[in-house]
Amino acid sequence: MFNFKSYLVFLFVSLAVSIGLQMVLPFPYGLGAALAIFIAFPLFLRKRYMNRMRGYGGDSETKDGGFFGMGSQDGSGKVKYVCLVCNNKHKGGTCPRCGSKMQRVDF
Repeated sequence: MFNFKSYLVFLFVSLAVSIGLQMVLPFPYGLGAALAIFIAFPLFLRKRYMNRMRGYGGDSETKDGGFFGMGSQDGSGKVKYVCLVCNNKHKGGTCPRCGSKMQRVDF
């Protein structure tokens, strides 16, 4: 997934490429290319990481993931709640078994 060392390597490589482009191209074009690199490459890297996580990036509707790739355990896509008092699974609101409003979400 996300590795800090690989991100730093990626950052310094993009810095070296942008400095090289600024040395080769004339002033306004080199600056524009360097800015484009510093804007486009992190967006590309973020999209790649998000697609790997199967969450926000790319085609999240066509994949079997949800929020950060977490799918529902029963496959229905609906949120279930678990009562903290009696550990009963229910759909929402108060617990039908004990009437408690203390609950946690079960994905």
